[in-house]
Amino acid sequence: MHDSDLAQPFIAGLRAQVRHGLTASQQYLAAAVYFDIERLPQLAGHCYGRSEQHRGHALRIVQYLIDRDLEITIGGLDEVRQTFESPRAAVAFLLAREQTLTDQVTELAKVAREWADFLGEQFMSWLLECQQHDVAGMSTLLAVTDRSAGNMFDVEEFVARELRSTVPQTNSSAPKMAGEGRIK
Repeated sequence: MHDSDLAQPFIAGLRAQVRHGLTASQQYLAAAVYFDIERLPQLAGHCYGRSEQHRGHALRIVQYLIDRDLEITIGGLDEVRQTFESPRAAVAFLLAREQTLTDQVTELAKVAREWADFLGEQFMSWLLECQQHDVAGMSTLLAVTDRSAGNMFDVEEFVARELRSTVPQTNSSAPKMAGEGRIK
């Protein structure tokens, strides 16, 4: 199938979403390094995991486009913030980024439905579920950070106890990731 055969706005949106997903991955990586510098290893570990998760989402979109015989190129990233005023500010920023990603994915799902791209709509439902989980997790983390009243030990303990295990692992219903089986 070629681009002329498909709903152009949806495919163009998917291509842009690859960039957004890779940017989100780099943003979580930058936040992880910030938390490492601040000697907050649990928050850093959580963000390293989220970085890999968002990279995986982008590679799943790439594979989807490849499977549909559509053009895909990997380009640059959007701006990535490197520094934060505080750990709380970093968490709030990451939550805002997740909410923006969710809005973008929701709009893509809407376009797929409007253009009767049923394969695209099915693919987007998987990504919407992931984004709902990501926003909920970051909302909880921000609430716990706010309740900690600056005691980052409490936040670190919460992350170790509750969040490290909630970074979604690949499940059997997840679409295939580009390079899967070749990446060691």
